[in-house]
Amino acid sequence: MRNACLTIVLVLVLAALTSSNAFAQDGDFKSMFNGENLLGWHVNENYDSVYIEDGCLVTHGDRAHVFYVGESGRADFSDFHFKCKVMTKPKANSGIYFHTKFENTGWPSIGYEAQVNNTQSDPKKTGGLYAVKDCFEAPAMDDKWFDYEIMVEGKHVVIKIDGKVITDYTEPDNPERPDGMKKRLIGSGTIALQAHDPGSKVLYKDLMLKINK
Repeated sequence: MRNACLTIVLVLVLAALTSSNAFAQDGDFKSMFNGENLLGWHVNENYDSVYIEDGCLVTHGDRAHVFYVGESGRADFSDFHFKCKVMTKPKANSGIYFHTKFENTGWPSIGYEAQVNNTQSDPKKTGGLYAVKDCFEAPAMDDKWFDYEIMVEGKHVVIKIDGKVITDYTEPDNPERPDGMKKRLIGSGTIALQAHDPGSKVLYKDLMLKINK
């Protein structure tokens, strides 16, 4: 009887670990940004649109994307947990791409975009998967730091803002994508932050990454 009870307890513990904590994998978070320069990052198009201000990584200016390349210069991963703090200025638009790859110009054609936008005119707001599973009510405020988390395991994506789940999405087999977004798919790649336009200023800090695969 005692052995049977122990077996039941073990089964329940394992079930809990593999469900509610599905993203709590082994490994440590690693800082992606030193607060002093863009070491480990690579900017395309308009280099001046990404800069350092008071220890923060700022996106502000003509369109550009800053790609995390890491120490090796070839960062590439699939399952991961990314977290950072974000502050949007009024009417600012930005985005956090993942499973993306460096491109010289244009909006990244590979990977997903996690939206950053609390008050800009685009109805797609912070915490949504842009043009895939959108959020239409901003979960955060301008001029105030908020926590942003992106977790990917297999084809399962979870986005949290200040600890609250905003998007929980599992990519289906053969997903339909609009023209221009055919490569918005789960795969592997890196993180990129977006400078959207000269009227959009967004600050990022405490950028951390835990790679699980």
